[in-house]
Amino acid sequence: MTAMTDTDLTGAEHTALNPAALSLTDTARVLSAAQNGKVTVEMLQADVEAGAPTNADGTINLVHYAAWLNMKRSDGDD
Repeated sequence: MTAMTDTDLTGAEHTALNPAALSLTDTARVLSAAQNGKVTVEMLQADVEAGAPTNADGTINLVHYAAWLNMKRSDGDD
C-alpha cells in the first residue's frame, strides 16, 4: 500500500498531511498559507517553549495548538 498523495497545480507531488501530527516546519507552512502573514518555525518553537502542547514525538496537533492559542489569548497573553 502506498501513501496517499496530492498534486498541486505545478505538478509537484506532496504527501498528505495529518493535522493531528504535523512537524514544526509543516505547521509553519500550513499556518502561513492560512493567514495573511508568515508563521516561522522559530515562532512555533517559542510557543512550544511557552507551553504549547505537542505530541510525544514533538509534532503539533493543530486543534490542540489552536485551543492553546485561544486559551492564551483569553488569559490576556496576546
